[in-house]
Amino acid sequence: MNKIMSLEDAVASFVHDGDSLCIGGCTTNRKPYALVREIIRQGRKNLYLHGAASGGDADMLIGADCCTAYINSYCANSGYSNVSRRYRKYVEEGRILLEDYSLDIHAALYHAAALGFPFIAVKHMLGSDLTEKVGISEEVRAQHPKLPPQKCMIADNPFHPGDKLCYIPVPDIDVALIHVQKAAPDGTCRIEGAVFNDLDMALGSRRVIVSCEEIVTNEEIRREPGLNQISCIIPDAIVLAPYGAHPSQVCNYYDYDRAYLKYYDRVGREDGLFEEYLDEWVRGPADHYAYLEKLGVKRLMDLRVRPGMNIAIPAETGGTRV
Repeated sequence: MNKIMSLEDAVASFVHDGDSLCIGGCTTNRKPYALVREIIRQGRKNLYLHGAASGGDADMLIGADCCTAYINSYCANSGYSNVSRRYRKYVEEGRILLEDYSLDIHAALYHAAALGFPFIAVKHMLGSDLTEKVGISEEVRAQHPKLPPQKCMIADNPFHPGDKLCYIPVPDIDVALIHVQKAAPDGTCRIEGAVFNDLDMALGSRRVIVSCEEIVTNEEIRREPGLNQISCIIPDAIVLAPYGAHPSQVCNYYDYDRAYLKYYDRVGREDGLFEEYLDEWVRGPADHYAYLEKLGVKRLMDLRVRPGMNIAIPAETGGTRV
């Protein structure tokens, strides 16, 4: 079965208004930005965004008014924005529903979703504010079927009465967005470097869109099956999107774009500047390839990593500029 689709068709087919969404990668590493930009271009609304180690991907969706709620544990472009600026503004102004967990809990929740569990029982959050400070009340949750009725509950361990546990409902995810290095037409995917929560996200979601740096044949990707993480039965769509994680980095392919991340941090500080950014870099380019043309060949080539170093060293000093 051939699962290759265009970026536009994949988003149009599998991402709908009101969906719950999770995004693979980690802060500035292998983030599926091409898919995120296409969701904004197509004007998706009222998304329930589930985070983990999120960055500008989540921040852009929030700032473009695509999200109703954000179930979060961390949101920053590390080294450039300690707290993502659109996310912070929307939370401070009450423009988005927010629930806060810890990073380790999010990893456990995605793994539980992959295993089909309805909830997890942990001790991680006991003794912290996370069990007491609820961002979304039960009354508000009742108005949103995509949200569980409670953030968590403290109760006895049924096997050891008196031993308290924190019970947390597992997220019900409609769509996972993931970027990988290599994928085959049948849907088999290979991630090089850290996998993060991506495999669990893929296994625990109803629909999975995978963008990739390159498409290889089914025969080629099966020659070393131990290097593949995502089975062909999991993705619903495979999208060819070279530099599809820009401005984040992709192991063995390209480094993160420092100048772009600095620029994004600056425009995220003001409403007007951010709207101008969306018009110029997200809504303006007709598609992903128009976005790459706007970036320019030299800039993209300067981001290519050096073999054996996995970092980019531009030929000219000073790097690239927005």
